[in-house]
Amino acid sequence: MKKLEKKGRTYRIGIIPGDGTGLEVVTEGLKVLQAVAKRFGITFRFRTFDIGGETYIRNGTLLPGDVLDQLREMDALFLGAIGHPDVQPGILEREILLRLRFELDLYINLRPITLLPGVLSPLKDKGPEDIDFVVIRENSEGMYAGGGGFFKKGTPDEVALQESVNTRKGVERCVRYAYEYCRRRNRKKQLTLCAKTNVLLYESNLWYRVFEELHPSYPDVEIDYQHVDALCMWMIKNPEKFDVIVTSNLFGDIITDIGAIIQGGMGIAAGGNINPEGNAMFEPIGGSAPKYTGLGKINPLAAIGAAQMMLEYLGEEKSAQAVMTAMKKVAKEDLESLDAGRMGHSTSEVGDLVADAVTA
Repeated sequence: MKKLEKKGRTYRIGIIPGDGTGLEVVTEGLKVLQAVAKRFGITFRFRTFDIGGETYIRNGTLLPGDVLDQLREMDALFLGAIGHPDVQPGILEREILLRLRFELDLYINLRPITLLPGVLSPLKDKGPEDIDFVVIRENSEGMYAGGGGFFKKGTPDEVALQESVNTRKGVERCVRYAYEYCRRRNRKKQLTLCAKTNVLLYESNLWYRVFEELHPSYPDVEIDYQHVDALCMWMIKNPEKFDVIVTSNLFGDIITDIGAIIQGGMGIAAGGNINPEGNAMFEPIGGSAPKYTGLGKINPLAAIGAAQMMLEYLGEEKSAQAVMTAMKKVAKEDLESLDAGRMGHSTSEVGDLVADAVTA
């Protein structure tokens, strides 16, 4: 949760619709935020930024420095999706998404794994009471920090090196955030470290030592450790085992996709990229889904969930709870499925249902 020194309850929100269905789901997220503003007396000042694959194709720009400076001035950012089939893979991911994380120092990736009432999980006999945990992923170091290179590229003797960069500062601030979040969440107060100490003798050793060394400052939090491969198994077999999981960048990237599937799919999965002392960016994690662009078939609940997370970050707890309650109602009572094209409603109709439930 961000503590903002504001006059009144006015927030500057930077909107990055991006590509493909990102524009459609952002529209529905904003519709719900406008319903929140009406009910709770909050003022949102939205500013849209033209960033993404279409912009890159049109004029060759990715994330100009002046735009980055303007994004820094926002209280929070709301992203639809970045990804375009006509742009070589890696360009948009590195030069926009990763650069935003690194330049704004969004060192926490926060991923709630919550199964809503009425939503079917692929896990047999598991319901909302079983699938309700959070993954905290280090978001600015690890394998994605860019260390490495090629030797003798293109020859039979080619060598590819990819280095994982883990600093004491980066690990400690992530683990400390996880302890604080676990305490604030106040559910099981159980924090699990996901690493691979039996093989990754340096990286995982650093994570484990920091995890253990910080524990005395949080004696009310129970701790647990799981190798990443075992944790993947337990997420599927017994997801009720977990409360809060903290892990490195790469491992977090993998296990959160497992989390998305067991909570009902990409149509419901939302995430936050957070600097607890600075800015934050919230997004649905399903990508731009270009094959559904313009068809009104994509599920906007993930984007609405991202807006709900943004409200929590801004300290608007009552409005965040109202949006979550509305999402639960719509998922249980109104949707035939979370899958694109099978919801029984169009994208905009789902947004209307949630917005109406917020103001009811």
